[in-house]
Amino acid sequence: MNLNAGQVKYLAWHETLEMHELVAFQTGQLVSFKKKLPTLQDAGLKALYAEGIAALENNLRELLAYYPKAPTHHRDEGDVEIPGAESAQLLGVMKTAVRNYAIAITETATPELRATFLKHLTAAIALHAKVFHYMLERGFYPSYNLDQLLATDVKNAHAALSL
Repeated sequence: MNLNAGQVKYLAWHETLEMHELVAFQTGQLVSFKKKLPTLQDAGLKALYAEGIAALENNLRELLAYYPKAPTHHRDEGDVEIPGAESAQLLGVMKTAVRNYAIAITETATPELRATFLKHLTAAIALHAKVFHYMLERGFYPSYNLDQLLATDVKNAHAALSL
């Protein structure tokens, strides 16, 4: 099947889930950066944070435009409260650590360093699982309900954009 962008009415499931990962991670970072910005004293660093905030806001706005094409039809845009934002940020960091250690292991020639990376990777995987289950049990990460998962993304991203 040969499709061009004009012919596609809906996103595929796998790309929808990748988009979810990007939106969820960037939403958490946006909240963190916006909270940190007023506390920064160094003008150069403050300018970099402002640029980072603008980039994340732009990314979220562009990605949110694709949500109506996600393979779901429920949307719920709520208030500015972002339940579980702190745990979502921790989950994102642990997921990134797992990916980074997995990549680092493939580039490691020294056995002792490889063993250390493997130990860190195993610990990151274990903590990621704990954070995931914490969020799942509290309804912060409805990973088994795509409609609810995507609606939560939209709600949280809009809340972060409005801070």
